Amino acid sequence: MRLSPVIVIGAFALAACGERAAAPKPTETAPAEVKTTETAVAAALSDADLRRVCRAGLASVHGQQPLAIDVDGVEGGVVHTSWRAPVDGGRMRADCRVQNDLVEWKPLGLPDETLVRWMNQPGDPVIRYVIKDAAITITQTLPDGTTEQADLAVPAEEEAR
Repeated sequence: MRLSPVIVIGAFALAACGERAAAPKPTETAPAEVKTTETAVAAALSDADLRRVCRAGLASVHGQQPLAIDVDGVEGGVVHTSWRAPVDGGRMRADCRVQNDLVEWKPLGLPDETLVRWMNQPGDPVIRYVIKDAAITITQTLPDGTTEQADLAVPAEEEAR
């Protein structure tokens, strides 16, 4: 597991290789009336939709297919996930939560405890989601303001695994 930080950093580097478009800076905030609406929407997420959103968000960040992300449990609005590590075949683990329209995640089991933190600080990519039927659109805004967008199919019936 000594390569775990390298894998996380590599995932960020690979994520930076996609299509670029101008976007708002990650530190920009929405008007107060939009935040109120988004909070109501996020609060209305069922556990199934929370699992779907976290699966899509983590798949996008880590270059995986959504169904490769296993949901190990949901506790207090936090989704516990794991997936096969691409380098050594071990298991990568992360927690995920949804705040408003943001997907926040925290890598777990890393040898450097300073890297085990919620990825929601200035300088971290901002991950937003939109649910439309079985598809979830994930938009990552990188610290330099560029964005990457992915439309991922994560049907609700797949959550029964």
